[in-house]
Amino acid sequence: MDAVILARLQFAFTMGFHILWPTVTIGLACFVALLSGLWWRTGREVYRDLMRFWISIFALAFGMGVITGLVLSYEIGTNWAGFSRSVSNVLGPLFMYEALTAFFLEAGFIGIVLFGQNRVSRGLHFFACCMVAGGTLTSATWILAANSWMQTPQGAVADANGIFHVVDWWQVIFNPSFPYRLAHMVCASFITGSFVVAGVSAFHLWRRQHVEASRLAFSLAMWMALVLTPTQILLGDLHGRNTLAYQPIKLAAMEGLWDTTKGPAMTVIAWPSMEEQRNLYAIDIPHLASLYLTHSWDGEVEVLKAVAREDQP
Repeated sequence: MDAVILARLQFAFTMGFHILWPTVTIGLACFVALLSGLWWRTGREVYRDLMRFWISIFALAFGMGVITGLVLSYEIGTNWAGFSRSVSNVLGPLFMYEALTAFFLEAGFIGIVLFGQNRVSRGLHFFACCMVAGGTLTSATWILAANSWMQTPQGAVADANGIFHVVDWWQVIFNPSFPYRLAHMVCASFITGSFVVAGVSAFHLWRRQHVEASRLAFSLAMWMALVLTPTQILLGDLHGRNTLAYQPIKLAAMEGLWDTTKGPAMTVIAWPSMEEQRNLYAIDIPHLASLYLTHSWDGEVEVLKAVAREDQP
């Protein structure tokens, strides 16, 4: 196993662990802001009690997100030093904007959210919660702009030494996949937050603890999930079709599509063989990939064998 594979495995593990925390953080930050607003407007203590409980969970997730994110930044510079050097003029400012706008916004108001419940007015506390929630969304915006540029780059050109230089920041940020990736991720965060709240509330209801508060939180969370889950299905379809348009070979690798066929099947499970250029031990559902990729029964998509083996992802 060469160093590239090891670096990919390490980065994939770190990223897979890190993304759990920002996803929960975004969802819980907005849920806490909702509870704070309801407490401000109604004065009901049940909203205050729920807010206090979920603020503590949010703080834990927020801290884990910061710590694991720092590890990722080091890995980008060490595992992918050559790539970092080539794209530093693009990604460096985007990460800086994230720190200057999102992280400082969150850091500036999170103290009021955590410790100001009995020290400031309910309205000011609600404002602080909104600022923290807005900071999490702003952070997601900058990070996903950077990620999307790496997927569908535009607005920058490479010089003779392979160093990218920005010619249009508007195009860099609002690249073709950015709106879909941002909407899909934010919606996923809201859904994740709603199911975390629903799961914890259901556990308390099962134990017959804090029944009134748990029933209220469960209801709020499930209504949010009921609205957002169908929305996420639509956003996922739009995001997938955007990937089909701009990164067809990447999509072919994700789906395990080697040969051009009409109405490609969805591969449920398989062992892809780069040597044999086919899937081993595959279990397929006929035509299903065609339906969700092309919205037709006999659609065609670009496949892995359409490019040279060394260019296959």
